Amino acid sequence: MMEEFDFGHVPVLLQESLDGLLIQEDGVYVDGTLGRAGHSLEILRRGGRIIGIDRDMTAIEAAKVRLAAFSDRVTLVHGNFRDLAGILQDLNAGPVDGMLFDLGVSSPQLDDARRGFSYMQDAPLDMRMDGSAALDAGTVVNTWSEEELTRILYEYGEERYAPRIARGIVRRREKEPVRSTGELAEIIRSAMPAAALREKQHPAKRSFQAIRIAVNGELDALPPMLEAAVDGLRPGGRLAVITFHSLEDRIVKQSMRTLAAGCTCPPQFPVCVCGKKPKLKLITRKPLTAGAGELDRNPRARSAKLRIAERY
Repeated sequence: MMEEFDFGHVPVLLQESLDGLLIQEDGVYVDGTLGRAGHSLEILRRGGRIIGIDRDMTAIEAAKVRLAAFSDRVTLVHGNFRDLAGILQDLNAGPVDGMLFDLGVSSPQLDDARRGFSYMQDAPLDMRMDGSAALDAGTVVNTWSEEELTRILYEYGEERYAPRIARGIVRRREKEPVRSTGELAEIIRSAMPAAALREKQHPAKRSFQAIRIAVNGELDALPPMLEAAVDGLRPGGRLAVITFHSLEDRIVKQSMRTLAAGCTCPPQFPVCVCGKKPKLKLITRKPLTAGAGELDRNPRARSAKLRIAERY
């Protein structure tokens, strides 16, 4: 029996992404975070060809259904964009016309309680984007040291109460393992001071983000992906990256600026001796964000930022 998929969601910053990529008929585009293939579908409708990559096999299966009408112009790959250079080499894909990366957790992953991404629904501690990966959230929460938990909560979640939360997790697991997202959310809530509980956002939001990033190695994968993406573009090809939190955006912004600067010589050098040339031209000096209309339709677009650059 074929699995049913929900295709009702609208991809974030869709028109801005398509405009930024300068879609050409028969152009080849990499969608490195396929998700439910909303961006890919619109690229195909405009005559482009798609190489779609996702580490979540559920997303690949859903894309086969959603993109079936364009199957002769679609290549789907179950893989991690960390391995982009190898994927393109294995496909013998020459320089392509554009690449799009919509980072973070997709709406279907958040909405499927069984995946364990949400602090709003009780589920097993999983949080793996790739269900076949060895490391899951339960392992992080129940086996990583208090010091390491504190570090990831600080670095990946920007959680100012990281030591208190890490201590609360360790104390709880000394009695019995933490098994569910509901249990974890309650531990986090109990560890935070009353003032923090009066904040607008859910008290577990930053901690869940941090653990998810650690489980999936999200930030570590960005620099090699961005370097490989630029090398895989033809001259004039466009790179579009959508981020959802400040840590991702900072890495993308700095990587793009470095690739656009070229020369890495110290400022006091009178002439360039490194010989490095710019690989990118920045199209967006400041990131594009969702307009009021999109925010009304999709509140999750609130934190989305789109940066676009062009290959020299």
